[in-house]
Amino acid sequence: MSVIPRIEEFSADLTAIRHDLHAHPEIGFEEKRTSGIVAARLEEWGIEVHRGIGRTGVVGVLKGKREGARRIGLRADMDALPMDEFSNLPYRSTIPGRFHGCGHDGHTTMLLGAARYLAETRDFAGTAVFIFQPAEEGLGGARAMLADKLFERFPCDEIYGLHNTPELGPGQVAVFPGKAMAGASFFDITITGSGSHGAMPHMSRDPIIVATALSQALQSIVSRNVNPLRSAVLSITQIHAGSAYNVVPEKAALAGTIRFFDDDVAELVRTRLRKVAAGIAEAFEVRIDVDIRDIFSVLENHETETAAFAEAAREIVGAENVLTEPHPVMGSEDFADMLHAVPGSYCWVGHAGTVPLHNPGFVLDDGILPVGASLLARIVEKRLQAS
Repeated sequence: MSVIPRIEEFSADLTAIRHDLHAHPEIGFEEKRTSGIVAARLEEWGIEVHRGIGRTGVVGVLKGKREGARRIGLRADMDALPMDEFSNLPYRSTIPGRFHGCGHDGHTTMLLGAARYLAETRDFAGTAVFIFQPAEEGLGGARAMLADKLFERFPCDEIYGLHNTPELGPGQVAVFPGKAMAGASFFDITITGSGSHGAMPHMSRDPIIVATALSQALQSIVSRNVNPLRSAVLSITQIHAGSAYNVVPEKAALAGTIRFFDDDVAELVRTRLRKVAAGIAEAFEVRIDVDIRDIFSVLENHETETAAFAEAAREIVGAENVLTEPHPVMGSEDFADMLHAVPGSYCWVGHAGTVPLHNPGFVLDDGILPVGASLLARIVEKRLQAS
């Protein structure tokens, strides 16, 4: 492995930054402390800073020491998850119900590391644009930055991002062209029946019975309507109803997500969900309201930029540790929306540990910080070489 030596020299500083961010997590569009730290660091290193992009986002702009018209964007997400942390780390979350359980504190730190190094060396021809995005976890942070005219104000010819993962070995990087991460819709279903005394259920239209029947029926959509050679997921992730032991409630609610790689499959699942809900409503003589929202686009890596990202990764972690065979995942990532606006690529960087992302016991391996920072810095140096 050939981590950039200068980045390795200040890796202890990167660890300190991440531990501070980890101890003070902020969820989407609340990243005021985090974005303040990011902006202050960039300014300290002589980088031009723009705040409040997409509400709490930060953009840094750095020109190389050689003239060049091309501009490369690097993006990291800053938000934490609305969940508790179950660890004994000395720097564990100090805020109940807030936890960097996906590694975004690491992503922010890695991009800061790349920015510091590039600001010190400026050994490139053109401009590096550092994009610190809020609200990636399903709240539309990328779309908020795009609505704020991100790429009109800060044009980029290419853009790159990364994500940590314990599913790869330490020092491994996975990157491949084409569809890499699924698109996603979120849905909320409200069932309105009529309540009664729990001892007299015949006088009710029990929404809990309807909710359980509907949740079972919806599982038939993927197994019986979607071509088995194409991929889709429909998951019920929330059920809410009732407030007392002896009351049949009036309402029940379901919520969940749909994942897909093709728009026609997504539309099929959404259409069938509404039809199944309508049929269940008629059968049980209740009202069912369905709200389905498009949250994530399908993430598609561009071929030329992906080849460049893979080559940069080989220089940092070695050719034997760069995996380029297509292996799409059903997770979603709103960097996809940026890739619809600007060509680029997104990769995964492996680290030690076995606890999965979004688990209350997840721990990010700090050893990944100089690796990710080196990879982001190197892609700028390679793509902005003097012609």
